[in-house]
Amino acid sequence: MYRGTYVLAIISCAMLFCRNAEAQRVKGSDTLLPLTQELAEQYIDEHPGTEVIVTGGGSGVGIAALPENTTDIAMASRRIKFGEKMKFAEIGLDAREVIVAYDALAVVVNPSNPVDSLTREQLEAIFRGKITNWKDVGGEDRKIVVYSRETSSGTYEFFKESVLDNKNYMSSILSMPATGAIIQSVRQTKGAIGYIGLAYLNPFVKPVSVSYDGGASYARPSVGTAADGSYPIVRPLYYYYDARKEAEVGPFISYVLSAEGQASVLEQGFIPVLMEEKAL
Repeated sequence: MYRGTYVLAIISCAMLFCRNAEAQRVKGSDTLLPLTQELAEQYIDEHPGTEVIVTGGGSGVGIAALPENTTDIAMASRRIKFGEKMKFAEIGLDAREVIVAYDALAVVVNPSNPVDSLTREQLEAIFRGKITNWKDVGGEDRKIVVYSRETSSGTYEFFKESVLDNKNYMSSILSMPATGAIIQSVRQTKGAIGYIGLAYLNPFVKPVSVSYDGGASYARPSVGTAADGSYPIVRPLYYYYDARKEAEVGPFISYVLSAEGQASVLEQGFIPVLMEEKAL
């Protein structure tokens, strides 16, 4: 199911009257967007009179919103950068980091594509424009059409670091503003390849198994393979907030990290924090 970037304002009132509680604003990673929306709904059900407003836009957008005071929590699928830390330090913003879940990135192709597995080296060559035809990796004689997230996305940054070994993407790569756009493009284009968060997988795209040991072993993306370490493209997902707002944001973050919250993490197709830490 397509999960677009949109604003979800969730308000729960007791006996038709709301308490005068200030809304908590959560903004950033599109990967974390559907999970945080679900967690916000559950949190509000248990805390009548609270309000949580959740919006997407990408990790960079969420982190940039912290010093602008247009969000209370920044959702990010990458760690905060050194330059961002320096900018925060200049204005006295002490950004606290919390890992709330882990996510596997699935490399996806069109369902009609016969290619079922790729090595990291092959993926690097494809996304850097060194391999341009599927026949060179065991597929049909068809041009490879490469889709990526936009540069402000934490998913873009992580894929570059983990899969491309920090090398640059090809200059002609097709950048998409959201995960849903990648799914739609791969679904409609027989020669397409892209990458999405595990929770977004659906029957309209086909995940490929990935090898990080030169083809000696392959693993298909799933919660189980991500948690046991056999699937290699796994990353932490973060919330960032200003330490001065600890009292305000603390209760919601504590709920996210609770047994109930982490059960929802698993139900939504992500890897709970304790499950991943046990595997490390």
